[in-house]
Amino acid sequence: MYKLLTHNDLDGVGCGILAKLAFGKQVKVRYNSIASLNREVEWFLENDDKNTFLFITDLSVNAENEKKLNLFYRSDGKVQMLDHHKTALHFNDYEWGHVVVEDEEGKLTSATSMFYDYLVKKQLLEPTDAIAEFVELVRQYDTWEWEKNENAHAQRLNALFYLISIEEFEDKMLNRLKTNEHFSFDQFEEKILDMEENKIERYIRRKRRELVQTPVGKYLAGIVYAESYHSELGNELGKEYPHLDYIAILNIGGKRLGFRTIHDHVDVSEVAGKFGGGGHAKASGSSLTNEAYDQFVFETFHLDPLREDAKRNRYNLKRSSSGSLYKNQMEDIFFLYSLSDHEWVIEKNKTIVDSKFESFDEGENFLKRNYAAWLVRDDTFVKYLMDGYMNRVPNKQ
Repeated sequence: MYKLLTHNDLDGVGCGILAKLAFGKQVKVRYNSIASLNREVEWFLENDDKNTFLFITDLSVNAENEKKLNLFYRSDGKVQMLDHHKTALHFNDYEWGHVVVEDEEGKLTSATSMFYDYLVKKQLLEPTDAIAEFVELVRQYDTWEWEKNENAHAQRLNALFYLISIEEFEDKMLNRLKTNEHFSFDQFEEKILDMEENKIERYIRRKRRELVQTPVGKYLAGIVYAESYHSELGNELGKEYPHLDYIAILNIGGKRLGFRTIHDHVDVSEVAGKFGGGGHAKASGSSLTNEAYDQFVFETFHLDPLREDAKRNRYNLKRSSSGSLYKNQMEDIFFLYSLSDHEWVIEKNKTIVDSKFESFDEGENFLKRNYAAWLVRDDTFVKYLMDGYMNRVPNKQ
């Protein structure tokens, strides 16, 4: 007999699907949150048949269960842990632990891709094109490679996962992977996924108007309250406001805190680690501890949301040869313009700021990080230029 304890997200459930393909009715699969895994491991060690082979995927146990599992293994217990989070790398010190963040080809791993390789290598699962394609979609979504590769199918697979129950998703995938030569969505799924994409777009538009920014340690964070679509929301807000180092997403009802970044210089698993959480460099999470509550809720609740840049301008455009006009909540006016290809300056209320910038993006980044300024509409821009012109024209006697 086999038992699999795995995460309750797409990557974790992908492992459950592979286990049922490989072992059929001989495996019991339990999907866990990060918090519930240790209770499951304790129950297994105290109650389960010692001949049962235990797999743990996409999650890692606490220090106490780490010691217990090692004793279990040394007393001829059967256990294999597979994970891909760098916070779990110390489990490679054990014969029963296998943690790989990036494979030999430089490709980021997922728990599903690692478990698939394990099962195929041990000749416990016959590889097929359909299974391999499913595994790759899960891997690309979990590592966010789907966006770089513009692989919308990976994103849609995750959307489908959250639209239906885990049991229904399992059944659909098992039937499909057993019978189809290649992985694809059926016509009904395509239709509901189209509807879901429209719903996500509306949700993100609404949440974009609620984002606040604040310094947290060495980073500038964007903070938003949301209960749904954390990955999509974090990604879109990160692209909309690239001056922010990361996006913190608060789920007050679930007492959870998610972190997302689009930047290579930020590792949000380290940010989450300060609050007892973890995850990937670009996507991680933690419980909403008292310390996290004070930092991200109590200290920021009074802040005004960021204003969006004007969207439909014809004249006040970014990188314009005529300059770009910005404003902030304090009614300060900022004019960003170039003196040459590699020299950009900012006038604050018609007084030049000391700093100079090598590019427009560098100047705008400075404006948004230090002043939370936004690109104003055309009418304000034209009035600004006209006022400047009129002030330069001498009065006629």
